[in-house]
Amino acid sequence: MKVLITGGAGYLGTELVKKLVQIPKVKEIVVYDNLDKGRYNFFLCTCIGGDNIRFVQGDILDTRKLKKELQGVDVVFNLAAKIASPYADADPHLYEQINHWGTAELTYAVEESDVKHFIHVSSLSVYGASSKGKLITETTKLNPRTNYGISKMRGEGFVEALMKKKHTHIIRLGNVYGFNQTMRFDAVINHFGFEANFLKKISIHGDGQQIRSFIHVDKAAKYITQLPFLNVDAGIYNLVDFNKSIMDIALEFKDLIPELEMQFINQHLQLRNIAVDEDCKIYKYLPRETSVFKDDLFHMMSQFAFR
Repeated sequence: MKVLITGGAGYLGTELVKKLVQIPKVKEIVVYDNLDKGRYNFFLCTCIGGDNIRFVQGDILDTRKLKKELQGVDVVFNLAAKIASPYADADPHLYEQINHWGTAELTYAVEESDVKHFIHVSSLSVYGASSKGKLITETTKLNPRTNYGISKMRGEGFVEALMKKKHTHIIRLGNVYGFNQTMRFDAVINHFGFEANFLKKISIHGDGQQIRSFIHVDKAAKYITQLPFLNVDAGIYNLVDFNKSIMDIALEFKDLIPELEMQFINQHLQLRNIAVDEDCKIYKYLPRETSVFKDDLFHMMSQFAFR
């Protein structure tokens, strides 16, 4: 089996490569990434072994290069995206260009190729928010509130069209956290970890009662890499592990670092919830792993320098 991972040098992509390289059926892994965020840490870790990995520096908007690299590929994991940030509404064009039209170009190229299986990693942001007292499921109506969420929803439209011709999965992923060498520090738990460890202070936006859905990067990669090898019906799947308020996460860090201070920014604001039914339908096909959240935090903190 030959696989191609767009955005493969990023946070989740790093874990996918680590998992795929250990699977005997995977004969070649093509990591396709434009390195626009300077993701060179991917290339520094000896824990990614194997002589079946090939890197291609390319953009998903480069249709000519995409079509060339898709030759002989059996499975595509699409992780390429302009990710959300605190400034996700600053320049909507950037999100539209990659998450919407970039995804469209990729699906067009896949449609014309011999690729058998397309796995598209999307985001819970397409739902916008969860109603009071109700958890989000795959049947919840989409109502994105940010330019990031809107662009991801529009990109999904092209992936859904591809389902008619290729075996396709859309995975709407929760907030990813946990250590690896390419970890994102704009992700809330990872950012809290950095602040807690080095500043002994956590910055909380709003009143901290907003709920989000989370999954560890290692778990997310394990689940996603199993999809080509299991008989999982084509379709749309949420992928989360648990829901937690931002304040509860901060308190978990305080248990690890008792002297930790909490600084509230615009504390009067009540921010929206995005709480997902933890019994995602994908767990009908995948064996669900359990872990202790505080242990995950401790492991992440133990990887930081000069503790």
